[in-house]
Amino acid sequence: MTNPPTTTAPPDSRAGRREWTALGVLMLPLLLVSMDVSVLYFAVPAISADLEPSGTQQLWIFDIYAFVLAGLLMTMGALGDRIGRRKLLLTGAAAFGAASVLAAYADSAGTLIAARALLGVGGATLMPSTMALVRTMFTDPGQRAKAIALWSGVMTGGVALGSVMSGVLVEYFWWGSVFLVNLPAMVLLLVLGPFLLPESKDPEPGRFDLLSVPLSLAAVLPVIYGVKEIPSEGWNVRYVVSITVGLLFAALFVHRQRTAASPLISPALFRGRGFAPAVALNLLSTFGMMGSALFTTQYLQSVLGKSSMAAALWSLLPTVLVGAAAPVAAGLVRRGVHRAHVVAGGFTVAACGYALLAGAGTSSLWLVLAGAGVLAAGIVTVMSQLMDLALGTVPAARAGAAASLLETGAEFGGALGMAVLGSIGTAVYRHGIPAGAPAEAHETLGGALAVAGHLPGDAARALTATAREAFTDGMQAASAAGAVLLLAGALLAAVALRGAGAAATGPAEGSGELACGSDAAGPGAASA
Repeated sequence: MTNPPTTTAPPDSRAGRREWTALGVLMLPLLLVSMDVSVLYFAVPAISADLEPSGTQQLWIFDIYAFVLAGLLMTMGALGDRIGRRKLLLTGAAAFGAASVLAAYADSAGTLIAARALLGVGGATLMPSTMALVRTMFTDPGQRAKAIALWSGVMTGGVALGSVMSGVLVEYFWWGSVFLVNLPAMVLLLVLGPFLLPESKDPEPGRFDLLSVPLSLAAVLPVIYGVKEIPSEGWNVRYVVSITVGLLFAALFVHRQRTAASPLISPALFRGRGFAPAVALNLLSTFGMMGSALFTTQYLQSVLGKSSMAAALWSLLPTVLVGAAAPVAAGLVRRGVHRAHVVAGGFTVAACGYALLAGAGTSSLWLVLAGAGVLAAGIVTVMSQLMDLALGTVPAARAGAAASLLETGAEFGGALGMAVLGSIGTAVYRHGIPAGAPAEAHETLGGALAVAGHLPGDAARALTATAREAFTDGMQAASAAGAVLLLAGALLAAVALRGAGAAATGPAEGSGELACGSDAAGPGAASA
């Protein structure tokens, strides 16, 4: 297998006003895709009352978006490299907008599930396309680091903003409005994108390997499904079998990529110095991020007794630190601090956030918010630097495939974080509930509070206090485990990234061709 073609970047490749304006346009779909992860949090009661979904249908309304998104990321990243990232982005934006309308006016649970699946398809085109376009528009390492820092901040902030946005919209409008809010941004992207965004693709992409598409889906979906269900259902045989089947297909997928003449994901990507460690460490960082989110949201609502809306508003506070983390990290690298040290420092800061969570009691609002903020700031520091490193060490022609690998790894990491840390917390929680308590109280804190609501005064107060204490103990144990894991990540980063240098300026810088149509050309247009 031959290495991807490379060319030398022109000396005047620094981005101008056009590229930075285009980056602002790219942030719109990115924000919406990240918001859609959490946008249903407060809309579920209204949807349940209107569409009357079964318990299984309600789970699929939640989960189908993430499943489809994760399963198609690699396919869409490789497709964008072949047909053009701008073309894929605009096609995905149109599909995302259409699916949003379908979801908003769904008259049955089945229609809403189908619409959420289509939103996942659209989201899978948008995420790798935006990251790949950032790679091709910003060929200067310093400018690219700033752009990726903004990308990371918007991505992280969107998840927190989505839940608050859904609460406000459902409060004053009907549940379908949480989907219609996507339309203005998508229309703006479709109008401005053709003029501001340059078209970019692999000039020698080879044939599209159709067999790799079902193999990638069969590898990703069963594993994601299994690890997502384990925290709530336990280590059920069905989920273990699902993960095993997915891993078997993953082995077949890897074999196909190593032997196919034109693979969906070229193994040559992993020859870039630092690319493989960046993908693995990025997975570890999302493990830490999503593992903590599982506990902090429940803590605010079920331990402290905050309403859903109040909990969502309080959860916005930690994002204040997130906004500064990525730019500070980029500035440190730009001033000559070795990237390995910055990433290791980010993991260490995140571990300190977990340490704060491990010290929380049943009435520690500010300690939990501080821990969540420090953790998120450390993780965003890590993620922004690893994205910059990974994209800077691959040819621009393969930026879509590289971005899709990063995003797929992040999906796996988030699911694993919820599964592993969630299992630790659940085990400690169940150990803390008295043996004579009702079965529902042993399952979840929410179940215990529901049971307590039907008990007489003293018994209700006793069960509520015991359950909240048990949940907090579980959060402490999971946080301690998370802190140890992230400290291990700091050591791995310090060792694995030593050869990556202070900035990503490897042999792939500026490689590949940037094919610009007449509508994308002009003064200041990026070229690679």
